[in-house]
Amino acid sequence: MIRNSPIRLQILLMKKTNTQPFRFLLNTHHHGDHSSGNISFKGMVQNVVAHENSLANQKRVAETQNAMDKQLLPDMVFKDDWKLKMGNAKLKAFYFGPAHTNGDAVYQFEEANIMHLGDLVANRRHPFVDRTAGASMANWIKVLDKIIKEGNKNTIYIFGHSGQPGKESGTAEDVKLFQDYMGKTLAFAEKEIKAGKSKDEFIKNTSIPGVTEFPADGIQRPLTAAYEELTEKKVS
Repeated sequence: MIRNSPIRLQILLMKKTNTQPFRFLLNTHHHGDHSSGNISFKGMVQNVVAHENSLANQKRVAETQNAMDKQLLPDMVFKDDWKLKMGNAKLKAFYFGPAHTNGDAVYQFEEANIMHLGDLVANRRHPFVDRTAGASMANWIKVLDKIIKEGNKNTIYIFGHSGQPGKESGTAEDVKLFQDYMGKTLAFAEKEIKAGKSKDEFIKNTSIPGVTEFPADGIQRPLTAAYEELTEKKVS
């Protein structure tokens, strides 16, 4: 999301200095802090790329908020994967199933060995789990497995958020740490549900057993999502 004046100034400079439009603007998912800046590139970019569910989610939220005029919607969408070659550079996009939302795209820059994960990893920070957009914590763990398999020990992963300044990117070990955290959160919720704890009781917890590198701030987000996801399965 483009909010502060330094970034806006950069965009103005880009408009003045670039004679050719940018070809692609890549959206990882529909949330405003990742897509509402699209509109600032109107007239500068040829295509906005996203997963098909991300487009649907962005339109749904914008219509609900009566904010369609503030959107530059994706006009190039994919279902499972998408490939692009520009000179020697190769770009791949993947969709591995519902996780943070039901439309999370992973972008892999092959030559640079970089993978942009969007919010599929919140490095050492409690994530937002958007159940209104089809999120699944259980499947999120499987998605992270697929991400790790697509990369290697030298891959640089870019994260949507970090609880520690300067750690917005990292290695497969950071991805595995977040995956382990997700598994422990679900296991904790399952144990407490079996013990008869209500949701209100459960989300009062300030820590998750076995999790040491995630600050307490924001812990209610994953606890609420885990409890709801597991109890929903039992009801259905």
